[in-house]
Amino acid sequence: MRSRSPFCIALSILAVVVCAGAQPPLKEGLWSSHTVTTNQPGNKKTEGARSICRSHAYDEHVREIAKKAEEKCKTISENSSGQKITTVSECTIGNSVLRTTGTVTMSGDTAAHSETRATYTPPMYGLTETTMVMDQKYVGACPAGVGPGDTIEAGGKVIHHSKM
Repeated sequence: MRSRSPFCIALSILAVVVCAGAQPPLKEGLWSSHTVTTNQPGNKKTEGARSICRSHAYDEHVREIAKKAEEKCKTISENSSGQKITTVSECTIGNSVLRTTGTVTMSGDTAAHSETRATYTPPMYGLTETTMVMDQKYVGACPAGVGPGDTIEAGGKVIHHSKM
């Protein structure tokens, strides 16, 4: 089994954002995200920025992916208060139990701040814990040639993930 790529981790956080209870649909267009991930042991920090083109259809696609992931995981708790959603879940991957606590705070339909902590028992790929802080915000229309689900790396490279 491979470790999760930063894109997959970001996608899982994005799934929390788009699946967030009774929140209004998020604004369609280009969203920037800034992520700081810290892995233990060793306090190894990585930081990254990218943008993603979003549409309501793409968000629905992410919801479907999240539903499939729920089949392999169980939600321990989910609480919503105003613009804040907190979820605790547990998944068994191989012989490790992955317990994740994530909080997403929405700012209307144009921004989200998330903080996620995952623990691995026993360690997975040498990791005992991962924390991720992600800030996302709407920045405008998607550039020409960039469709829903496509990402733009910090250096400007476009990666076409899906054609919706």
